[in-house]
Amino acid sequence: MIRILDIFFSLISLVVLSPIIFLIMVLCWLDTQSPIFYQKRVGFNKKTFLLFKFRTMNLNALSVGTHLVDKSLITLLGQILRKTKLDELPQLFNVLIGDMSLVGPRPCLTNQTKLITERSRLGVFKVKPGITGLAQLKGIDMSTPKKLAKVDQKMIITMSLNYYFFYIFLTIFSIFRLKFINK
Repeated sequence: MIRILDIFFSLISLVVLSPIIFLIMVLCWLDTQSPIFYQKRVGFNKKTFLLFKFRTMNLNALSVGTHLVDKSLITLLGQILRKTKLDELPQLFNVLIGDMSLVGPRPCLTNQTKLITERSRLGVFKVKPGITGLAQLKGIDMSTPKKLAKVDQKMIITMSLNYYFFYIFLTIFSIFRLKFINK
């Protein structure tokens, strides 16, 4: 059922948001001449896939976790896209093609070995990674691998159709800076 909802919502979102996606593509092209950024991530059953995002950093930026990024490499447009989470819109294609779900643990980089180890130990890779999830809503990033993996595991264990919609609902409202979950 979740896969059907993922396809439906990602397709509808891509259609409805296509003018915004096109505008951001043009702005990113003017900003860096390379609007789409892709990066290898670890997904379902620890298989790697290419995650798509709008480029928010200079072309010479290293491929590292967000918490390790040199902030001076983020462009002005990139700061806006990151703050509004609009840089994540191309991940709707990842959902549509089946690499990701709308809701699930954020996919980690292939070089985040501590997080991969913790997630493996707790069975987190038994589900598809997502654009949003409990850890993101609580503000937990990949800088705390054990804590993140435990929250991911909790989300997986308690996941239901109600929580699927609840996490999407909270994500939409958190983009507008409404905070519903305590950290």
